[in-house]
Amino acid sequence: MSFSEQTREKARDIISRYPQSRSALLPMLHLVQSEEGYVSADGIAFCAEELALTTADVAAVATFYTMYHRKPVGEYHIGVCINPGCGILGGDTIWSTLCERLGIGNDEVTEDGKISLERIECQAACTHAPVMTANWEFLDNMTPESAIDAVEKLRRGEEVKSTRGPRIRTFKENELTLAGFDDGLAGEGGNADESMLAGLKRAKELGQSAPEVKK
Repeated sequence: MSFSEQTREKARDIISRYPQSRSALLPMLHLVQSEEGYVSADGIAFCAEELALTTADVAAVATFYTMYHRKPVGEYHIGVCINPGCGILGGDTIWSTLCERLGIGNDEVTEDGKISLERIECQAACTHAPVMTANWEFLDNMTPESAIDAVEKLRRGEEVKSTRGPRIRTFKENELTLAGFDDGLAGEGGNADESMLAGLKRAKELGQSAPEVKK
């Protein structure tokens, strides 16, 4: 695709934040995904041009990190954690239930383009297992039934709120935030709950603390 002058201005805004322009590549790739829904060959060329890199440099990064996709994903990209902690507590069942219901597997998209699925090894949210994400927003303590309910609501265009944050927005909307542009939603979402703070609470009960940093 041909990137608009407005998108190029956003790219240059990103680049201006870094002392070395190539450091802007990661948010630049998110910017590309906010426009295209994935990182195309044109997107790679766009980043290379703006950052004075080779397309090989950009492609190496775009294919290394799993949050960048080389083919279109769904309007809502669903990640299901199947690592042992989540898997044993229901993640495996959630995964198989969603695959059967949607008729797709890993890295595949429904025919209507609304939903894509990804098996994820860990979402760093073991305190609330089993966990899944929708466009990287957490949905905690899921069951097969609640997973299906959330996905079907998203397909119908109904509002679904993250367990810890705001309403779940589209993949492209979220990618613009990941590119570093304020979405105005920083104040939405809850604070750390009892499960997240259990380790800290127990450490205080035992009189434990981290060693002081020596200067």
